[in-house]
Amino acid sequence: MTPADGRFAVTPLLSRYAENMVWLARYMERIENLARLIDVNETFVRLRTVVNGWRCIIDINTDAENYLARHAEIEGAEVASFYILERDNPNSILSMALAARENARALRPLIPMEMWTQLNVFTNFIRSLTSSDISANQISLLCARIKEACQTHAGITEGTLYRDQAWLFHQIGKHLERGDQVTRLIDIKYQALLPNPEAIGTEIDLSQWTAVLRSAAGYHAFRRLVPNDISPAAVIGFLLKSRGFPRSLATSLRQAHHAAHLLRSDYRLRGAGRVLERIENLQAVLNGITTDEIIITGLHEFLDGIQGELAAAHNVLAEVFWPAA
Repeated sequence: MTPADGRFAVTPLLSRYAENMVWLARYMERIENLARLIDVNETFVRLRTVVNGWRCIIDINTDAENYLARHAEIEGAEVASFYILERDNPNSILSMALAARENARALRPLIPMEMWTQLNVFTNFIRSLTSSDISANQISLLCARIKEACQTHAGITEGTLYRDQAWLFHQIGKHLERGDQVTRLIDIKYQALLPNPEAIGTEIDLSQWTAVLRSAAGYHAFRRLVPNDISPAAVIGFLLKSRGFPRSLATSLRQAHHAAHLLRSDYRLRGAGRVLERIENLQAVLNGITTDEIIITGLHEFLDGIQGELAAAHNVLAEVFWPAA
């Protein structure tokens, strides 16, 4: 019977469900952010102010070997196809959409019908795409539609998924991925900008940083806080350190920490303490350095180190809750 005070018995979560929840969240967040990367890079290429154009996305995702095994040249249409349509590329939007659906299928006893239905509609849409959908004059609209579908999925999940251990694992996966992806978005600007100090502060430079903010859905929030400054330090500080912007690294770490804390405190999962330690170390690194120091000592190196630590946090999560046989 249902207790009058609304408290229900806690059912232990199977480890495979925890893994499925983390990966469902990561894949959907990764799809949205890959669409953002493609969109912002297309903007840079169109402005003709980049050093290595579409190579940026390949390098940031460490896919050079995989890409060059299938394609002779790095050209916009082929890179877009590689990252959107190619089933043989595990990092393509198509492959990740199929993987997200498989994780959701395994989670059918836990997720509501609304989540499952929307995800099927989205996956079928991605499967229906052809080369004409990723032409130069269509790709920005396609990326916008993919982002909107991912945001719809996030809204349905927020409004329908029961708040228990499964929800907390979903939140950890989502925010570890989001933290990783915002560093990659900043890094693509670093990789793409003409390596000329004279370009800093020019109209081209400002338009690129504006594009980065828009691709992170952060332009409006940034302008509310910093109405008269679009400098690299201001944008980088906002995307890495803002505690009010939902896609910043600081916010992602705080949300992942909160979910891991609840796993330990509310559900007595002591192994969550190891995950908390990794996240707290990352928070200490981020809080212990100023934005100017990050830029002076090496932005790319800092972002690369953060990405490595986020991957380590995920690996600890896996070791604790779904260890390999």
